[in-house]
Amino acid sequence: MDRPERPLHEIRALHTATTVTVYQAYDPRIGLPAAREGRFPAAWKRDRMTWIKPSFLWMMYRSGWGTKEGQRTVLAVEISREGFEWALRHSCLSHYKPGVHPDRDSWRRELRRAPARVQWDPERDLRLRPLTYRSLQLGLAGEATRRYADAWTVSITDVTPLARRIHGLVREGGLAAAARELPAETVYDAGDELLAPLRPGPARAVAPETT
Repeated sequence: MDRPERPLHEIRALHTATTVTVYQAYDPRIGLPAAREGRFPAAWKRDRMTWIKPSFLWMMYRSGWGTKEGQRTVLAVEISREGFEWALRHSCLSHYKPGVHPDRDSWRRELRRAPARVQWDPERDLRLRPLTYRSLQLGLAGEATRRYADAWTVSITDVTPLARRIHGLVREGGLAAAARELPAETVYDAGDELLAPLRPGPARAVAPETT
């Protein structure tokens, strides 16, 4: 039987009626106080761009399962849907795409103005291999960074033990058990009006890979 098709650019996340969970990884000097206090500490720089990822497995790929230097504390940051969609609404694609932008100069002007930017990278499976469809990365700067830290954040949880547990199962070949431990990420329906300007080209469908 053929596998169902999946859009190339689609947001998948752990979400509720009011919140969306995104992932980041930090040095323990930042990550542990953030999880303990439920907010980012003063040492967390609000004047720098920060990237948030709704995909747990993409965060595992980026951080090496929370083992890379400076990324050894993996955080699940629950933010308001209102804030998440504000960021999408005020985003620009991180790279110029003919057909999406009138020309390269128009894209550069939009990028300079936008407080957030969107990048789509290959989603990952449990072995951190690239899949045929994309995962959203959302970069926040300026006003968006400050809103993220001081207005949108609902809770911050240290999920490093979860990352280590899943990684251990994968190393032992227990992929089915590892999959059961993953956060329940489902399609986040932000609507075509919001996502259409952020899709870099045709939203062709692909068959999802299995792990």
